Order: sequence, then structure tokens, then C-alpha cells
Amino acid sequence: MASDSKKSLHGVCCLLMASLFALSTCFQFNDPDWYFWIPLYSSACIVNLVKWGEPNSSSRIRKLGKFGLWLGLFLFIKVAVEDLIYGGTTGFWSLDMRERVMREKFGSGLVVTSMFLVLENSSISKNHPSHLTKYGMPILVGIAYGLSFLFFASQHHEMRY
Repeated sequence: MASDSKKSLHGVCCLLMASLFALSTCFQFNDPDWYFWIPLYSSACIVNLVKWGEPNSSSRIRKLGKFGLWLGLFLFIKVAVEDLIYGGTTGFWSLDMRERVMREKFGSGLVVTSMFLVLENSSISKNHPSHLTKYGMPILVGIAYGLSFLFFASQHHEMRY
């Protein structure tokens, strides 16, 4: 069963998201509030790696997924409030990835969405999966890698911190 999950679309998507979260964890070591972001990205990386390797994993991984979900929600709200209080330069729906606030909203949103999909996928019956559990993770991978690629391919200005 584990080898089937590694070859399945959901398994490949979990591996891709785990690699993105591992890379994001490495980028946080020079961040002033690294103590929030390293646990967020590393927990998301671990959950996705375990779900890739063993989809019927233990309740500890489910608890770690819930931790990542709640920490991601907290950080998303923190960054959104920070943006409103200290200037609101990017706006809520902005995609200007040069702004620190936008990158943090995007990252925490990816973790929240990924943890929600992983937790939803582990609690749904395998006989009757919903469209959300079947196609949610591939869509998330497309958005995450697509926006990241567009940002790095088209970014010609300095990033703002």
C-alpha cells in the first residue's frame, strides 16, 4: 500500500509540497521571527513527507497536522493584522511577492490549505472521496509552484523586508 501511495497523484503532490516546505524552512533562518515560521514550515514538511510515505499514518501525525493548521491560521491572521495596522501597503488580495507581508500571507496560506487537505484526505472514506480530496492537492501544487515560478521568473526589483 505504501508503494502505491508514492506513485499516486496525491502522494506525488505530498512529496512536492514537502519539498517546498523544506525549502521554505531553510529560508527562515535569517528571519527576525524565525521561531514562528520554522515550526510552521517544518511541521508541514514532516506531515506531507509522512503522508507520502505512509498514508495511513498514526494519530501523532494527525496531531502535528492540526498543530500546523492552527499555527498557520494564527500566523496568517497575525500578518494580515500587521499589514492593516502598519500601513496596509499590499492590500489583502495583492500578489506583489516583493513585499514581506505578502510572502508571509502566501506561505501561511499554503500551509493552512495543505494541512486542511491532508487532514481531510485522511478522514474521508477511500471508497467515496470527494472532489476536494481528489483534486485539492494537485490544484494547490499548481498554484504554489506556479506563483513561485512566476515570481522568480518575472521579479526584477529588490524584495522589500
